[in-house]
Amino acid sequence: MGSCFPLDTSRKFQYIKHIAAEGCPGATPMHPSEHPETSLKSVVQCNLFCTHGETEAQGRDRALESCRDPNSTHVSSWRVLQRRRPLASSGADSTLEMPECQAWTGALLLGTCLLYCARVSMPVCSVSMSQDFGWNKKEAGIVLSSFFWGYCLTQIVGGHLGDRIGGEKVILLSASAWGFITAATPMLAHLGSTHLVFMTFSRILTGLLQGVYFPALTSLLSQKVRESERGFTYSTVGAGSQFGTLVTGAVGSLLLDWYGWQSVFYFSGGLTLLWVCYVYRYLLSEQDLILALGVLAQGLPMSQHTKVPWRQLFRKPSVWAVIFSQLSSACSFFILLSWLPTFFKETFPSSKGWIFNVVPWLVAIPASLFSGFLSDHLISQGYRTITVRKFMQVMGLGLSSIFALCLGHTSSFCKSVVFASASIGLQTFNHSGISVNIQDLAPSCAGFLFGVANTAGALAAPTPASPPGTTPLASHPGTALETACHSAPRSPLLSAGVVGVCLGGYLIETTGSWTSVFNLVAAISSLGLCTFLVFGQAKRVDLSPAHEDL
Repeated sequence: MGSCFPLDTSRKFQYIKHIAAEGCPGATPMHPSEHPETSLKSVVQCNLFCTHGETEAQGRDRALESCRDPNSTHVSSWRVLQRRRPLASSGADSTLEMPECQAWTGALLLGTCLLYCARVSMPVCSVSMSQDFGWNKKEAGIVLSSFFWGYCLTQIVGGHLGDRIGGEKVILLSASAWGFITAATPMLAHLGSTHLVFMTFSRILTGLLQGVYFPALTSLLSQKVRESERGFTYSTVGAGSQFGTLVTGAVGSLLLDWYGWQSVFYFSGGLTLLWVCYVYRYLLSEQDLILALGVLAQGLPMSQHTKVPWRQLFRKPSVWAVIFSQLSSACSFFILLSWLPTFFKETFPSSKGWIFNVVPWLVAIPASLFSGFLSDHLISQGYRTITVRKFMQVMGLGLSSIFALCLGHTSSFCKSVVFASASIGLQTFNHSGISVNIQDLAPSCAGFLFGVANTAGALAAPTPASPPGTTPLASHPGTALETACHSAPRSPLLSAGVVGVCLGGYLIETTGSWTSVFNLVAAISSLGLCTFLVFGQAKRVDLSPAHEDL
């Protein structure tokens, strides 16, 4: 007999088929070679019916008995899973139907916005909290940077969990936790006299919980969104980062003046919890979450033949090309993010700070949406996927670096704002290039790969209490929006930029010229672009050799 679910894949298929033949409305026979992702998830659900050491016949009989029981949690979860996973036209992965896809896109856009609302709340309130608790700049910097201490630890874990149990479940569970912590921050701050310790701990915990978001999001989109629709979907969801930063900066500055810093945390945390309730009520079900928690509690059973071929995966030049290009993109982005405020203040000392701190991010929102629309439109017109991805990178890394170079060769404030806005706006084209290329290459483990790239960035991303060259908020009342706009990162790939930022500062000190900084941005961008143009591919590399399509 052997144990339940032996390693032979064909026997697993026969087991599923047997249950379907006995009249289980939730089971649908699918051959693993035809639908590897969907059948794998079905096998994982069936595995919940088995106990360790149970024979195949015993497992089949108990599964069939549970299947006929209308009150069975496992079966109702299975039915929901099968109903919500229609097969893609390609026959490779499961995708969302159009109405459900639109609902999820809107929900994830709002979720990303609220993610950054919660993340930016502390930078917006840091000066007021420092005054209340007597923090100096060093202590405020510890609180602000502690977020990334936790953020870098859960990237890979979040991607792996998203690949195995579903990114939407990982996002919902983590959002409920970080929303609660954000809303409870004012209470935590007054638990005792050690305000600094409690605030640092809460920020570390928030970082741990938010660290899973973008890897899980990448996993979700890679498995649920068709290749021809990934660009616009990811760009739309990614635009929530800029929108959330601006909303918290604008609304937060008003709440800060009217009701104090506590209201900012109540606002962002409360909205997050309302979002969680909406997603739970209308887009997910109790069975989905119970099923996910059950898989987590019992481990992640995987057959030997369906495991991702990691050795083969990391031998592919296209995988390393997309990871390196992601890091190059983040590095050049963070140099601009950190040094543009200083550039404008030193070059144009009489200029209005809100203009150069806000306008580029307002431009970035429609630019991100347009890049996604253009990407999907070109693919629908018959252009090869890799051609479109590389074109997006020419815009996101190539053309954007040209505008960055122009910043060093103009003495006009208006032109500088235009060049900075164009450079930042064009960098959002990366959302439709390398960011979705990971999903093209390895949809079965896209979350894990994204987590690897994001971890490298997060390890080097401690944020100072005040960005380089900026004036503390206390000396400029009413500029919470400015502080939020350039004190919180906006890219899903958080930052590999600490080396680039330090190198930029060194170049300014030694050369006394801003041109050298913008030359550095162009050099890093060009290196990442050339790597992707030479080695980038869009064909799947996560399939076993027997089914590999290269």
